[in-house]
Amino acid sequence: MQSFNPKNHSSDNKMFNINNILRENIKNLTPYSSARDEFQGEASVFLDANENAFGSPLNQQYNRYPDPMQYNVKKRLSEIKGVPVRNIFLGNGSDEAIDILFRSFCNPGVDNVILVPPTYGMYEVSANINDVETRKVSLTEDFQLNVEGISEAIDKNTKLIFICSPNNPTGNSINRDDIETLLANFNGLVVVDEAYINFSRQKTFIQELTEYANLVVLQTLSKAWGLAGLRVGMAFASEEIIEVMNKVKPPYNINESSQQLALEALQNVEQVNNWIKETLTQRDKLVLSLKNFDFVVDIYPSDANFILVKTTNAKGIYNFLVEKGIIVRDRSKVELCQGCLRITVGTPAENDILIETLKFFK
Repeated sequence: MQSFNPKNHSSDNKMFNINNILRENIKNLTPYSSARDEFQGEASVFLDANENAFGSPLNQQYNRYPDPMQYNVKKRLSEIKGVPVRNIFLGNGSDEAIDILFRSFCNPGVDNVILVPPTYGMYEVSANINDVETRKVSLTEDFQLNVEGISEAIDKNTKLIFICSPNNPTGNSINRDDIETLLANFNGLVVVDEAYINFSRQKTFIQELTEYANLVVLQTLSKAWGLAGLRVGMAFASEEIIEVMNKVKPPYNINESSQQLALEALQNVEQVNNWIKETLTQRDKLVLSLKNFDFVVDIYPSDANFILVKTTNAKGIYNFLVEKGIIVRDRSKVELCQGCLRITVGTPAENDILIETLKFFK
């Protein structure tokens, strides 16, 4: 067991050394070297990658392999986020980044990770795929970290702690001091998943990358940026950690279409900010409308683009809405979410349809 000092928020975590948690086979891994990795610079004739030189049936030049390191997209993200390119990893959704962290730092059948349910389900799925034990330390009744419980669950084989903030499915942000306590005392990686950070009043942990060598921050273009169909996730971490992730990833993990469209979308920061403001306005209106229904027991505070609603009959309401062509998420079987529905904030028209339909539920 690793002892924690809850008062220790110092960024000087002398215990952490990436070589102490990196798998030996990953240390010795020689990554695949693609044709595009080996050539740097400008050229007009490419005869190195066995591509179809005559083009493709599409108008765009999709006959060429995409940039394996997605430099142009990272450069634009660097400008937006204020993070050097060398501290950015791009994955096929955040799920790929999660999987690569398991494959890089967790020895199958030996190591374990800490999860804090209720939380995003992919952490556990990825752990199971990689044969890594999950140790679950439930959130408190107000959906915050049980730091003492986490401390007791950690042993010498604990490599990762996953914290979703704002949390899915509860919608709340996790207390920042508690996360910093873990960062300052844990000699493995603390992964802070900020998929919903754009909707939050809290500041991103990206700003703390220079303070904590064991911090990994996950974000995505799927939520506020409206690019769920492109599957572009981001990880921000120290240069050492990013180098490991790039070493393990497939050579062309982000396709050319996703790179081009993501780059185009990233030029429209103002439009996205306007959507975020409208989403927050609609979230507040939706909360007020739902409070009028007798079957609504509670609506939990949200820093995300969804709300968690405790009801008297979650399954019945869910089935009723499905019959009307309205799909929400039944979370009533999830720990600490008994009787709860998770409802995404829609357009004004979609939210109105939901409220008008619920008036007929008996």
